Amino acid sequence: QLQLVESGGGLVQPGGSLRLSCAGSGFTLDYYAIGWFRQAPGKERETISCISRSSGITNYANSVKGRFTISRDNAKNTVYLQMNSLEPEDTAVYYCAAGVEGLFGVCLIGTYNYWGQGTQVTVSS
Repeated sequence: QLQLVESGGGLVQPGGSLRLSCAGSGFTLDYYAIGWFRQAPGKERETISCISRSSGITNYANSVKGRFTISRDNAKNTVYLQMNSLEPEDTAVYYCAAGVEGLFGVCLIGTYNYWGQGTQVTVSS
C-alpha cells in the first residue's frame, strides 16, 4: 500500500535540465523527511539532497549544490528534484525515499525506510 514512484528521468545533453518527481501513495510525504539518492554503475549509493519534515530545511551534497533544488508540493503529495546544469557525472539511477532525519535533524544522515524503484538519468552528448 505504501509506495513511492519516481518519474522524469531520461536522456539529456550536458548543461541541460530535468525535473524528477517522487509521488507518494498510501501515506503523506509531508510527514517524512524525503531524500533523493543516486547510484551510478560501480559506485556506492549517494545521498544528493533531502528535505526535512517540520522545518522544511533542505540539504545538498557538494556535488550537486547550486545545480539541484528539492521542493515539496503537499497538495500533490509529491517531492521534486529540479536538476540544472547537468553533467555526465550526474548519470545514475535516481531514487527517492521517505524516512526520518538523523542527528541534529540533519536529513542527509537520516534513516530512510520507504524507497521508490528509481528512474534513470543519463547525461551524454
